[in-house]
Parts: sequence; C-alpha cells; structure tokens
Amino acid sequence: MTTDAAIRVRGLEKAYGEVSVLRGVDFDVARGSIFALLGSNGAGKTTVVKILSTLLKADAGASGVNGFDVATQGAQVRASISLTGQFAAVDEILSGRENLVLVARLRHLPDPGAIADDLLERFSLTEAAGRPVSTYSGGMRRRLDIAMSLVGEPPVIFLDEPTTGLDPQARLEVWRAVRQLADQGATVLLTTQYLDEAEQLAGRIAILHEGRIIVDGTLAELKALLPPTRVEYVEKQPTLEEVFLAVVGESREAKE
Repeated sequence: MTTDAAIRVRGLEKAYGEVSVLRGVDFDVARGSIFALLGSNGAGKTTVVKILSTLLKADAGASGVNGFDVATQGAQVRASISLTGQFAAVDEILSGRENLVLVARLRHLPDPGAIADDLLERFSLTEAAGRPVSTYSGGMRRRLDIAMSLVGEPPVIFLDEPTTGLDPQARLEVWRAVRQLADQGATVLLTTQYLDEAEQLAGRIAILHEGRIIVDGTLAELKALLPPTRVEYVEKQPTLEEVFLAVVGESREAKE
C-alpha cells in the first residue's frame, strides 16, 4: 500500500459476535503529525489501534501503516511502529536505565547503553536513571514508557489513552513528551477521551462515535461547525467539548 500518509484507513469494520464496534472507519494521518482519535469509552478507539498494530484482524476494510498493508505485510508494519497502551509497561524492579537497555537489547541494537542515556536525557529522567522504577511518580513512569517506545526510532507511534489515571501535573509531563515525539519527526496517533488533551496536542482531530468517524478536521475546522456565541458583547468561540457534544448529539438524533 503506497501512500503519502503515514497511516491510511478505509472502510474498517469489526464486530464481536452481534456487537458492531467499527462500522466503516475512514481517516488519514499525515507524516510527522499528531492525530487525535477522540471518543467516549467503548467508542472503538482501542480496537482501531489494535487493528493498525496487527494485534487484531479487521472484518472488512483496508489499512496501511508507513506504506505497508496491515493485513498482508504485518511484519513490516510491526517493524515500523511502537505501541504504548493505557498502562505503563515498565519493570518496576529494574531502574529506568535498565528498562531502556533491556528494550534496546531485545531489538538487537548496537550500544544499548548509549541509546538509554540519550533517551533518559531527552525525557528529563537522567537524575532518576539509577533508581528502581517503583520509586517513580506516575508522570515519570509514563515518560519512561514513552521513551521505551522510541528505542529503535520507529516512524509511527500509537499512544492509546496515555494519560489515563494521571494527576494534572503528570498529564502535563506526558503532553510535553508527546510534543517531543512530533518535533523529532515521528507520526503519533493518540487516542483519548479527554477533550482538552486533543485540543492541546493534535494538529488534526477525528471524533469516533458508535463505530464511525462523524467529524475529522483541524481544531479550527471543528470549532467552525458551531456558531460563536456572544457573552457581554464579547464573541465567544465554541470549545472542543461543545463541538464534541453537539456532533455526537446530532448523530444520535439522526439515528433516531
């Protein structure tokens, strides 16, 4: 599958028994961008990520990652990606540096120590490098988890609800780490149910609702879907939350 987009999805469908989770999902993600897939719990965000990362087979549709077809070129897709799930996949007994060295060795990369030291510095974890991860804060663990996903410099990174359960300060730390990924040229597909997270990070946002993408655009384009309101003679632009609730409501009304 050749395409200028780093991720390309067309007509993706997935059902579990009689329950249809994805009902024809379409979107593209440009290279070097942060794309947010926004939706409520159960909307199908994680299912999309599992299909794109070859952990799950779609029932219908086509998808490509980094120019490779997900269905027929799984090995090439897996070599092109990194996946960070909803919970930090770090070894708490090992130190932060040891976690990174372990991943580099598993990927058979030369000089794993140098790779670990570089990532520790990039994610502001050098001072805590020798400490057991069990002593890290939630934000530090998440940053380490994301740093581990960069071992080998994969061009496409999936972050599935990376700030779930974190306090506000830890969320800000993770946001900074995500911005670094895009600044360094990686393509990031971020799933989240936090509206402000999508608003702060993403260059493009798609809202997944009841198995379908109901809107897809930049923040400015999504805000343009609702007219501005005036409060005390001052024009007030709609927030992403208002856009989300409005389009989800319209979708429900149309279905009824």
